[in-house]
Amino acid sequence: MTIENNHVVAVRYILHTIEEDGSKILVEETTAENPLTFLYGAGRMIPKFEQNIQGLKAGDKASFVIQPDEAYGEKDPNSIVQLPLDMFQESGTPPVGAILPLSDGQGNNFQAFVVEVTPEAVIADLNHPMAGKVLDFEVEILNTRPATEEELSHGHSHGVDGTETH
Repeated sequence: MTIENNHVVAVRYILHTIEEDGSKILVEETTAENPLTFLYGAGRMIPKFEQNIQGLKAGDKASFVIQPDEAYGEKDPNSIVQLPLDMFQESGTPPVGAILPLSDGQGNNFQAFVVEVTPEAVIADLNHPMAGKVLDFEVEILNTRPATEEELSHGHSHGVDGTETH
């Protein structure tokens, strides 16, 4: 059975980023025992990732590269912000490298990465951690099946066999 919209896909993958000097850095690797399982065509994956696996079937393997503009976008220099130190009176000043959970006035939640701490402010990067990165995927399709009515109504996969576990 080939991958198409409204199918649940289980995929094993290895993701590297390709750095400017051509070197590769391992970001993430899934296994056959703990694959990525998702509802194809539901808009939860990078569209270019889905395009690259469209029409594949269980047992097929593929390798492909996704450029930043087709993944998480380029880094936006305007997304580096200075947060006043008084924001951190209760929790304490976060160290460089910390991930800060933030929310805006509309209730949207997002994360910031602390890049610098000065006597006046915490400098945080609001870009997605993979912004500006070239993504290099090696994938193996483990399974594809039509989604259940429940999965379609929920808009996400309930696992390889359709039974959601918590």
